[in-house]
Amino acid sequence: MQAEDEPAAGAGQRQDPHLARLAEELSEGAVDSLPEGVLLERLTRARDERRPLRVKLGIDPTAPDIHLGHAVVLRKLRQFQDAGHRVVLIIGDYTARVGDPSGRSSLRPMLTEQEIESNAATFREQAMKILDEDPARLEVRHNSEWLAMPSVELLKLMRHATVAQLLEREDFAKRMAASEPISLLEMLYPLLQGYDSVAVEADVELGGTDQKFNLLFGREIQRHYGRPHQAIMTMPILVGVDGTRKMSKSLGNQIGILDPPDEMYGKTMAIPDSAMEEYYRLLLGREPPAGSEQGATAARDAKRELARGLVAWLHSDEEARGAEANFERVFVQRENPEEIKEADFACPEGTVHLPELISREFGVSRSEARRLIDQGGVSLGETALAAGEHDVPCGRADGQVLRVGRRRFVRLRAAG
Repeated sequence: MQAEDEPAAGAGQRQDPHLARLAEELSEGAVDSLPEGVLLERLTRARDERRPLRVKLGIDPTAPDIHLGHAVVLRKLRQFQDAGHRVVLIIGDYTARVGDPSGRSSLRPMLTEQEIESNAATFREQAMKILDEDPARLEVRHNSEWLAMPSVELLKLMRHATVAQLLEREDFAKRMAASEPISLLEMLYPLLQGYDSVAVEADVELGGTDQKFNLLFGREIQRHYGRPHQAIMTMPILVGVDGTRKMSKSLGNQIGILDPPDEMYGKTMAIPDSAMEEYYRLLLGREPPAGSEQGATAARDAKRELARGLVAWLHSDEEARGAEANFERVFVQRENPEEIKEADFACPEGTVHLPELISREFGVSRSEARRLIDQGGVSLGETALAAGEHDVPCGRADGQVLRVGRRRFVRLRAAG
């Protein structure tokens, strides 16, 4: 789908240099700011109407936690807030029932209403770690407010798109080429998300690069409803702690916004050196320290600075210092052997069964290993395993130190 240019308000008039500078600053770090010049047009129109921009982000509560991948876009929203504009955060409790097909090779599993409600209940708290809660700068909505519409209204909405338009999206084209099924429900998703922009009168919509089709489609839906077309902005996709795949809770490679300081620090220290520049740029808004690529010591120090910066941002300076001191005490100056042996593990089902691994590495029975986990005597990385937490995602285990009691350590490595 192509972004169509539209006449700017006051076309032919001299641009306001302050607004032109602001548009450039707000676009910094984005992959796309489309259509070209429309963000400046929206800023100009909002100024002339003496109101803030309405800047939209929709998040479907398909999981209970927001992670640092979401924080990339939330950080950009905060930049709009700090410039005096109003963020409209849409919790997609209705669209979560449909399932966003972006980046999917198959139909998403449908969540229960209880799962959606439970996940949605945590989202505001987590987003507020980054956004300004001032009601003049923030509006939180649930799209079930307007999408639970009468069927006659839904049919009217469906008239505003063709099958050919929807099949333009790359995800659908790939699945068609591979003879993979595409449900009518999935094809409905871009229309519903586009109608969100109509309902909240969005001037600007943000999302990851995987959302580009949906964001542009929102402009199309606004056009059919006679509303001004939103500017769109896409932000880069953050890789997970494995350094290769998109950060995702389902892959077990995420750092959660609500992770405790020690856990956040420890997970950050586990990211590969190759991912450091991306984390610095997308999350802290700056480049790594000069010379950080010159040797293991420089890279380690840069990673510690990154871990401190993330904990300070999402918790506090004091907790960042505490997390670093704890990491130093447990993982650098600990009483365990200086060299931690490594243990390979296979991962055919996507998870590793820790009681079996502990039994193999430390010579205890599986029932004893389960008991140790259930009593809080086993830690993975910086975090003690919870009772019953016997299977963990491979991405979470890979590269982490498994600690049993006070003196038994092994570093886990995924085989192959």
